[in-house]
Amino acid sequence: MAQSSTTISSQKDFVSATTVTEGLTYTASSKRISATSTTVSGSGKLAVRDTFTTNSAINPGPFTVTTVASDNLSVTVEETVADESPDGSTASTMTYTGFVTDKHQGDGYYSQADGVHTVAYHVLATLTGSIKMQGSLATTPTEADWFDIADTTFTTDQSTTIFSANFTGNFVWVRVKTTGVTAGSVMKILYNH
Repeated sequence: MAQSSTTISSQKDFVSATTVTEGLTYTASSKRISATSTTVSGSGKLAVRDTFTTNSAINPGPFTVTTVASDNLSVTVEETVADESPDGSTASTMTYTGFVTDKHQGDGYYSQADGVHTVAYHVLATLTGSIKMQGSLATTPTEADWFDIADTTFTTDQSTTIFSANFTGNFVWVRVKTTGVTAGSVMKILYNH
């Protein structure tokens, strides 16, 4: 099979923290985190595949958004949450920490023997945080099936705007995960295998 090139991610911008003055409600059965009147998703807020933490002692995160409600008052997350209701006196904070991309086929998906992959991260110089590749050997991976791929982590230094890495492995799926993002933008992430 010929090599395949893919844009794993187009531009993703830092999202400011959202303060929910009325507090957040966590529903274990649906993995939903919701507010009653504060917008938590939508324009300039959390989107699908974004990761965030909260100031809850019971449900601090990190969480990965899987769906957003049409009214933008709640998100469903991939991780387990414990039932929790707001106490009425403490504001909740949802702090953006980065994002994960959708999964993309690796060489193992096609039973390729060489397992050679290349990734290129294009970022603004203002980006803070780390970007890394993750792989999975599972056919239908859950969050617990992903692992970091060695030598693919780029920790921004406010001067380098393009970083590339080659890595080898018969990964069935690969994805990108950003962590610790506190400013800036990822412009695009390119992947070749």
